[in-house]
Amino acid sequence: MELSSRISTIKTKEDLAEFVGELRRDFEVNPERWENPTLEKFLAAMEDWIRAMDNYYINTGQAVPVSPTWKTIADILYASRIYE
Repeated sequence: MELSSRISTIKTKEDLAEFVGELRRDFEVNPERWENPTLEKFLAAMEDWIRAMDNYYINTGQAVPVSPTWKTIADILYASRIYE
């Protein structure tokens, strides 16, 4: 299953842990797909995406999270790999 499709299935802490493992394996196998391949770039992108994430949810027709869920954390991690 593609990583982006996997996010919608995340409901529990264990689901998120498995997703983080999948992200790590994706980075190992496909580093060229990652716009932010260093911890510094990844964390900077994460900070920027969190600040702008309401727009993502609005633009994709999703409710803007009031409190983060395990899925929200997965959204943040997934976006941080490519967000500029």
